[in-house]
Amino acid sequence: MFGLFKKKNQEEVLQKKYKKLMSEWHELSSINRAESDKKYAEAEDILKQIEALQKK
Repeated sequence: MFGLFKKKNQEEVLQKKYKKLMSEWHELSSINRAESDKKYAEAEDILKQIEALQKK
């Protein structure tokens, strides 16, 4: 109950965003290849940010 209002840290926010982008990438992969490549590139950038946070 008390975890409902817990503020998420930056890594959790980035992981959620990464998961969303990968889902969108998967959906677009069979429809529009150029857009799916853009989503994948965005997801890779976020993954690099997550890895940088974990190294700290």
